[in-house]
Amino acid sequence: MPNNTIDTIDLRILRELQQSGKLSNVDLAGRVGLSPSPCLSRVRSLEQRGIIDRYVALVRPSSVGLLINVFIQITLERQVERALESFEAQMQRYPEVMECYLMTGNSDYLIRILVRDIATLEAFIVKKLSTIEGVSNIQSSFALKQVKYKTELPIT
Repeated sequence: MPNNTIDTIDLRILRELQQSGKLSNVDLAGRVGLSPSPCLSRVRSLEQRGIIDRYVALVRPSSVGLLINVFIQITLERQVERALESFEAQMQRYPEVMECYLMTGNSDYLIRILVRDIATLEAFIVKKLSTIEGVSNIQSSFALKQVKYKTELPIT
C-alpha cells in the first residue's frame, strides 16, 4: 500500500478509534473485520505516517473548575510575518489557550480560552494578551452554552 493511501479498512479503523481510543486491538479488529495481527499493523502504519496524530483523554472542563469558555478576536497593528510569528509563539506558551486560528475578515486571530473565573479572564487579557507587542484590538465573547462539540473528523 503506498504511503499516502488510505483505504476503506483504514477509514473504518480511524472511525472506530475516534469513537474510542481505548479499544483493545482485539475489539478493534473485530469491529473492522480483520484479525488482530493485520489490524495492529494497520494501526501502527497509520501512526507512523502521522495520520493518527496522538491519543488523548477528553476531560470535561467543568469537572476541573474551568467554567468560563471565551472566544477572543485579536487584531494586530500590522499583519507582517514577524508579528504573526511572534503572536503565534506567545499563544503556544499559554495553557489557557485551547485553540488559535489565523483568520480572514475583521480580525487577525480568533482564540478560545478556558478559565476558572472572571478574575482569571481579566488577568489573561490585561497581563498576557494586551502586553503582546503589536496587538491593537481585543474583543471577547462569552460562550453561554455549548450546543455542539465533537472531536471526531467527518471521515467517510
